[in-house]
Amino acid sequence: MSTLYIKNMVCDRCKMAVSQALQRVGLSPTKVELGEVNLEKEPSSDQLSTLRTALEQLGFELLDDQRQQTIEQIKSALIRLVRYRDNQSSTNLSDYLSSELHQDYSALSKLFSEVEGKTLERYYIELRIERVKELIRYDELTLTQIALRMNYSSVAYLSSQFKSVTGMTPSRFKAMKDIPRTSLDKL
Repeated sequence: MSTLYIKNMVCDRCKMAVSQALQRVGLSPTKVELGEVNLEKEPSSDQLSTLRTALEQLGFELLDDQRQQTIEQIKSALIRLVRYRDNQSSTNLSDYLSSELHQDYSALSKLFSEVEGKTLERYYIELRIERVKELIRYDELTLTQIALRMNYSSVAYLSSQFKSVTGMTPSRFKAMKDIPRTSLDKL
């Protein structure tokens, strides 16, 4: 069994694209998750080289460095929390990450800040705001419903955090249809 770590996997389509790239190279994944792939057997150096090129053409990066692998695991865990669980977790950020990565939160936080140049908390806020932007664009939920879904204590708090990150209110963002969202792999 072998595990590969891949940077910039942020959604289900990413998992599908990586799965297809693996199969084209002749590798059979047993599991493909955000940022992590399990293989039945160790890939050859030729397979790894071909896979690295194929992934780069798709906008992904095969990670060799342990620190980068840990950063990618942190990002993937936070994306899962925000994107797929709609942040409905009753646990706090430090408990969640410690549990997901089986490492001490302070070490994870320090590493993340050193490598990414921003705190884990800031990255988490940016992820949440991008998810809020997505929900606003869908125009299916009120701001109150979005605040509840994203586990904000109030609409006022959501609006305040939204403005501090984007420089505009959620209402203004909704009215300005031409403002692009930020891709999660660019945060």
